Amino acid sequence: MNAELQQLRERLQRVYDLNGISRLLHWDQATYMPPGGAPARARQTALIRQIAHREFTDPEIGRLLDALEPYAESLPPDHDDAALIRVTRRDYERATRIPPALVAEISEHTAQTYQVWTEARPANDFDRVAPYLEKTLELSRRVAECFPGYEHIADPLIDFADHGMTVAVIRPLFEELRKHLVPLAEAITAQEPPDDTCLHAHYPADEQLAFGQEVIRRFGYDFQRGRQDLTHHPFMTKFSLGDVRITTRVKEDDLSEALFSTLHEAGHALYEQGISPAYEGTPLARGASGGVHESQSRLWENLVGRSRPFWEFFYPRLQARFPDQLGRVSLETFYRAINKVQRSLIRTDADEVTYNLHVMIRFDLELQLLEGELHVRDLPEAWRARYEQDLGVVPPDDRDGVLQDVHWYAGLIGGGFQSYTLGNIMSAPFFEAALNAHPEIVEEMRRGEFGTLHAWLKEHIYRHGAKFTPAELVERVTGQSLTVEPYVRYLWRKFGALYGVMQPQA
Repeated sequence: MNAELQQLRERLQRVYDLNGISRLLHWDQATYMPPGGAPARARQTALIRQIAHREFTDPEIGRLLDALEPYAESLPPDHDDAALIRVTRRDYERATRIPPALVAEISEHTAQTYQVWTEARPANDFDRVAPYLEKTLELSRRVAECFPGYEHIADPLIDFADHGMTVAVIRPLFEELRKHLVPLAEAITAQEPPDDTCLHAHYPADEQLAFGQEVIRRFGYDFQRGRQDLTHHPFMTKFSLGDVRITTRVKEDDLSEALFSTLHEAGHALYEQGISPAYEGTPLARGASGGVHESQSRLWENLVGRSRPFWEFFYPRLQARFPDQLGRVSLETFYRAINKVQRSLIRTDADEVTYNLHVMIRFDLELQLLEGELHVRDLPEAWRARYEQDLGVVPPDDRDGVLQDVHWYAGLIGGGFQSYTLGNIMSAPFFEAALNAHPEIVEEMRRGEFGTLHAWLKEHIYRHGAKFTPAELVERVTGQSLTVEPYVRYLWRKFGALYGVMQPQA
């Protein structure tokens, strides 16, 4: 049995490394690659992913899993070997349903589409990328059709990112959250908005980046196993547990852009850097799901990074770095500025109260695309209509409308956006659990210390990687199943105090 387990690990290591190479190619394309490299990069990415898919779907892996099944059944379910066999089996059965030729076609197409998007968005040219998006929609449907028996065509795509989640589960969860968000947003936006002009002075890029890196070093991000670079759309990527990188983008007239994307991506990276080294080279060496991953980026960005205790320590340091811009701006003014609630166009710039409304719009639109109720050519107008209906604003162009998010232009349509709101919902009970275990965390934040919080998250979430399903992890960490109540409680407590609004009685 040990010999067969070792054989399985060796084969999984090869697949893991091939996937690392694929991510390295994408990181280079998104950061330093000249535009002329795009056609070759599309071929290279397709080749590597096709090889990785062929290696992972080799029948020998299926034989090894069959041989190891009795061993796995003899172990406690939370034993590392049992989890490895279980998770690998799940991934293997999923991967073997998708033909290698389709994997290669998707890889080459998405690499080409991403490059077109990087040029089409600044040019406000949806027509240029629309034919690529139509092909992406076709490919997304073909992937879903590899999994017959689904209740909704998006369910297999959602399961890739958030195992166990379906449209039937997510829709009512989102509707319940929307019922709380809409009155909160309406109560706040009916007031005079706080002054946020202090965020829009001139802030040199190098100083912004230096400050963000100072913060995430204190969080615990290990620059010996990571680095930060610039890109069009910020992301975190991992080539191994020893190489977890983040990216950001900088606007010199918007202090919040680079800072909060840095905290956000560092949250993702802390998760990956905290996974048990014993899982390296296996399917366990990743986050439990897209939603759990997002819970960590949003926890560090918002519940920590936009909190008053955090800025009681960091604001004097920020003022020292930008004395001309912030020297005469009070902490209270700055704190209200970074927590300004407004009806806005850009998801990544949205405040905590309205952010999930942006996500729900995208989730609904991609379901309509997959169902055939919405055509790609009509997507820009549908986008504008939903923004006017849900947020009371209308994008002036496609650059800040349907072209603003990279997801549909660098992957499939379906299964990507729900993770953001699921992560927000999870972030609050996870943070509550940490505070219940260590009430001193708040005072430590006021001193710029995050070791206790980081260590608790590493012990209870990070080190487990993909060992547990999202539902199992939520239950283990919080003692209850997923519900919107802790997140709603957090939002009303924080923004009710900031804006002097009261939660309606049920």
